[in-house]
Amino acid sequence: MQDSQIKEIYIVGASGFASEVTQYIEDTNKYKILGYFDINKDEYNKYDFKSPYLGSENDFDFNKGDEIIISISDTKLKSKIYTKLKERGLKFPIFIHNNTFISKNSIIKESTILCPFVTINSNSIIGNNFQANIYSYIAHDCIIGDNVTFAPSVKCNGNVIIDDDVYIGTGVIIHQGKPNKPLKIGKGAVIAAGSVITSSIPEGKTYFGNPAIEFTKENIKRRK
Repeated sequence: MQDSQIKEIYIVGASGFASEVTQYIEDTNKYKILGYFDINKDEYNKYDFKSPYLGSENDFDFNKGDEIIISISDTKLKSKIYTKLKERGLKFPIFIHNNTFISKNSIIKESTILCPFVTINSNSIIGNNFQANIYSYIAHDCIIGDNVTFAPSVKCNGNVIIDDDVYIGTGVIIHQGKPNKPLKIGKGAVIAAGSVITSSIPEGKTYFGNPAIEFTKENIKRRK
């Protein structure tokens, strides 16, 4: 008989990140994976998934209340999938690996994935459909919007506001803001791996480098 504490879930996405998330899920022993969705089977075939490939989630006959984990890092794509499946009455659990620290004074919303060695500190608010990869942290008094992705080892210091649909690359350091003047990263911004963010970033821009500047041909020449 199946343990009543083990929940049945589906995973959307069958690429490398899904393979990582699968192992984290198996490590916690809290979920049974019923299958994987992706646009084709090529990625699925690369990994030793034990549960079946189920095709596109758009064509699948879900039951209302079925639970979904979205293992896709692309912010726009995962936002689109989340919205569509939410409209179909599906549920999105919060997945938190055992090796994390989550402040009791923080708020974490649905469809969040927190990988091993992630830290969420006091008075931080985490939006829907957030992902934090290994060794990332969010310090005190931060506000993170919906559909945000942290790649591995992102360091987000205190009093920072990150708007919706932002992608933060591996090893990015975000300097601390002030209580009366938080550092802000605008909606849809992309921060390249290894960047150091020392001031606010406007909406929809890509930034790179240390200190980070906008990704333009002129700025690339300046940094050569």
